[in-house]
Amino acid sequence: MKKLVTLVFMTLTTVAFAQSAWTPSNMMSYKRLGGVTIAEDGKHIAFTVADPRMTSDQSDFLTHIWVTTPDGQADQWTFGDKSCTSPGFSPDGRYLSFRSARETEGVNQIYRVRLMGGEAERLTDVTDGIVDYAWSPDGKNIAFRMNDSAAVRIKKDRKEKTDWQVVDNFDNAQLFVVSLTKDAKGKYPVKQLTNGPWHVTDMAWSPDGQTLAFTYQDGSWANAWTTSDIGTISVNGGAMKPLVKATGLDGGPLWSPDGKSICYTTTKGEVRWASRVTFRVIPAAGGKATDLAPSYDESLGAYSWSADGKGIYYAESYHTTNHVYYTGIDGSKPKKISTHTKGLLGALAMNRKGDFAYIFQDAETPAEVYIASAANMTGKRVTNVHGDFMANQSVAKSEISSWKSKDNKYTVEGIVTYPHGYQKGKKYPMILNVHGGPAGVFTETYTGQSSPYPIQAFAAKGYVVLRANPRGSSGYGAEFRQANHRDWGFTDYDDLMGGVDKLIADGVVHPDSLVITGWSYGGYMTSMVITKTNRFKAAMAGAPVTNLMSFNGTADIPDFLPSYFDKEFWDDPDVYAKHSAMYNIKSVVTPTLVIHGMADDRVPPEQGFQLHRALQRRGVPTEMVTYPRQPHGFVEPKFIQNVGDRTIGWFDQYLRKKGGLVKGDKSLETMKR
Repeated sequence: MKKLVTLVFMTLTTVAFAQSAWTPSNMMSYKRLGGVTIAEDGKHIAFTVADPRMTSDQSDFLTHIWVTTPDGQADQWTFGDKSCTSPGFSPDGRYLSFRSARETEGVNQIYRVRLMGGEAERLTDVTDGIVDYAWSPDGKNIAFRMNDSAAVRIKKDRKEKTDWQVVDNFDNAQLFVVSLTKDAKGKYPVKQLTNGPWHVTDMAWSPDGQTLAFTYQDGSWANAWTTSDIGTISVNGGAMKPLVKATGLDGGPLWSPDGKSICYTTTKGEVRWASRVTFRVIPAAGGKATDLAPSYDESLGAYSWSADGKGIYYAESYHTTNHVYYTGIDGSKPKKISTHTKGLLGALAMNRKGDFAYIFQDAETPAEVYIASAANMTGKRVTNVHGDFMANQSVAKSEISSWKSKDNKYTVEGIVTYPHGYQKGKKYPMILNVHGGPAGVFTETYTGQSSPYPIQAFAAKGYVVLRANPRGSSGYGAEFRQANHRDWGFTDYDDLMGGVDKLIADGVVHPDSLVITGWSYGGYMTSMVITKTNRFKAAMAGAPVTNLMSFNGTADIPDFLPSYFDKEFWDDPDVYAKHSAMYNIKSVVTPTLVIHGMADDRVPPEQGFQLHRALQRRGVPTEMVTYPRQPHGFVEPKFIQNVGDRTIGWFDQYLRKKGGLVKGDKSLETMKR
């Protein structure tokens, strides 16, 4: 028999909330920054700005390149109706390079334009889209990665109706180099350097511009990362020379300034998705590698050699923020050099002089480009891209909350965003927001940006939003990141409920007005939570993993779950069933909205359909919305906005109660006026 649930809803028309115009619609106008790079002389910084195009026949992001100087003089550098991405500077600082398909529909080429001004010059005329590229230190060549002739073959197969696909047979990227000296025909000649039975994932030039180090793996599909090794090859051609060949991940080579050593990242033979990643340094000619001291989180972000070659600068998550660190190649303990106490530093770029450029933001401040140096990391803002974005609207306050885990093993943190017009002592409805991963982490990013979770729009509707980082999250050390091993949906569930209970105990949240949402692993947790408790009045599960057995047979990462649960499902079916919502669905009464992209290879749509159909057949209120062309992370702005609108509408619907609020709830009644 269907259980009747008493619902509580905060009125949405109070004076305090009416002053805010935050909605998924107007939040879509927020500009997305990325692609930061800094010239070797430090005189220019380039970055990309992506604006949504939402016309009657368009729904995409148009990206163009901007250039700023250290004194903050920023100008748009590329124009047109085709995106331009991946900015780079020539070593002598005379040229800005970029990728674009402005003249070759769907096929990215490399262009360069003089910083003095003028028309952009196309440097390549290749048949497939260029993935990424790198200038040689002497400026005479540009190396790039490309899937050799894949685009031509695919187009031909489609035309001839022979476009069958062999599962897991992906096109591999190979290394190429374009010389910036024209040949007799007036063209810039392109040479293919590698043609192995593997996929190249990155590249790095030697200081003399004669050799490339690169990472290669068994294939281009996401599951192949554990086969990553490192090789080198001469720019003049010849055979690839293996440099590092071992079990697990070894990749991201970077030459020392003197060219004698190469730094790279390694899991030291560990083959699991929540691996510990550390630095190693190896002689460029080959030999024994030396381990550097482990970092705090053992996850490692962008990194560069110091100018003197004595150490490595790198970025890494730390709780809800991140920092820049320095570690010596002598094995000395890493030192934090960044100075911020809140917010997020991202897209870190560094030149050989030790100048840094990066994007910085916090929960209440939009992202902008900053510069700093290894000697002074205070940072200076050099852009004002967002101008007066939502200038007349207040930004709901966010702060860090923490609580002790149920088993007393950990201190768990989360970011709490309060409603607009929040009044202490009043109780509010709450959205529990669960991140993906599970090794993701909620950080102090700007809450006014567009995403599936329009945090400021939630706050404008009167919700408290809790974005918790339960065990399994990054940013709290490797032990914490691996603490949900064989335990999805249980102790991490307790960590989440601990945050909910704290906000209730603090008098911030009403216990009868809780809703939950999450994407990917967050969708998984959403589906598991509603099988374990009826305290949430509504749920939105985005791209949810709901059946671990079928997920492992349909996703593009079949090694993922065995690395967390130690065994294949046929060897341990009970543990897969225990941790799957679909095997525990009989107790669910929570109205659930399911969202899924139809081009999602990471979490295939069948996972969402299983949950929706089961709830439907059991008479539980449910709705499933699918979005064509969308991969695991949505890329079309109209759809991103629609997800936000639908989520708010779903929550509002199931927190309303005919006749008003629960009788006798004085704390809520005062907010009704």
